[in-house]
Amino acid sequence: MPFIADLHIHSKHSLATSKDMDIPTIAKWAKVKGISMMGTGDFTHPLWLGELKDRLEKTEYGVYGHNGISFILSAEVANIYFKAGKTRKVHNIILSPSVEIVEEINDALAEFGALASNGRPILNLECSKMARLLFGIDPEVVIIPSHAWTPHFGIFGSNSGFDSCEECFEEETPKIFSIETGLSSDPGMNRRWSGLDRFCLISNSDSHSPSKIGREANVFKGKVDYRQLVDILKKKNSQQFLYTIEFFPEEGKYHWNGHRACKVRLSPKESKMTNDVCPVCGKKVTVGVMDRVESLADREEGYVPDKGPSFKRIVPLAEIIADALKVKADSVAAEKEYFQLIKNFGSEFNILLDVPEDQIKEHCPARIAHGIINTRKGNVDIEPGYDGEFGRIRVIKEDEGTEKQLRFF
Repeated sequence: MPFIADLHIHSKHSLATSKDMDIPTIAKWAKVKGISMMGTGDFTHPLWLGELKDRLEKTEYGVYGHNGISFILSAEVANIYFKAGKTRKVHNIILSPSVEIVEEINDALAEFGALASNGRPILNLECSKMARLLFGIDPEVVIIPSHAWTPHFGIFGSNSGFDSCEECFEEETPKIFSIETGLSSDPGMNRRWSGLDRFCLISNSDSHSPSKIGREANVFKGKVDYRQLVDILKKKNSQQFLYTIEFFPEEGKYHWNGHRACKVRLSPKESKMTNDVCPVCGKKVTVGVMDRVESLADREEGYVPDKGPSFKRIVPLAEIIADALKVKADSVAAEKEYFQLIKNFGSEFNILLDVPEDQIKEHCPARIAHGIINTRKGNVDIEPGYDGEFGRIRVIKEDEGTEKQLRFF
């Protein structure tokens, strides 16, 4: 069985996060999704670290367990500082091999920000200096730039990022070997830039609520411990790291340019025609991920590298059900159908990726079955996300969505 890992989430101690983001609930939802390994998130927060110590038991090197789910100690920090004439805002994932190393990390980072104020603390600390500090504590610590392209908090973001990893991490760059693509981009977009060739691209949910874990994830051939995971990422070992599970990037909330206050959504080409100015109010638009990728890319769309894991795009099952039933994803009707399908097939990823089409057609309501199969084929309609607004996705198109058309599907 594939070993699925979601290494970037947040706990109930992060801002704008569900109070249900605790270890038992995360573990329960990991089983619903079909995930084997979770990042703990937020290990820099003292109260959360206390809960991790109470709830998790060490099972193997760098891995802790709860109710059959593996956990790796992870956190995200917001490095905000002034460098080269510009305020930089870069989010980074930190992985640690042990609670003892976490405690040393927290002692060191506490000098640069209030760790108890938020699960994702703000640090007045340059990324390069943080890397030097943490690698000095333990060379097995891992730093991975988060959602690398998001405008406001990505290493390559249009508003506060850099034009290369080297600009950001300086002499520590060789020790940075992986980058998180984020919801608004996928590996296909990232591989258009040769500057990222040596990095292993990973994908995670960055979830703030239990039901959203696994909306992006990483699929390995078999079970891994901390050292094995790190070795696989360093080597971009596609024999062991099979593929990433991706949002359709258009659904991410920063895919296109735009101005949310005026409900203006612009493709990179359209935005260029307006000089990145909102045609309604005249203010600067937020330059999104697709535009930023275009500005740094040195390859044509469709480039396929010789080495590294592949990727598969999904639409979360709750969204497929909602579209099929024409209800909200958090409605009682959608929730009832969701858990019935989980009962029938075992897990969400099994339904989305593995169950044969004939079984999907036989055991799912017709519209839902049609939505699942459309998603597997990439046969969806999407209004791209922009300036903090998620894109809108339709897995059943208007011209194929009537009951009469689908009755005998």
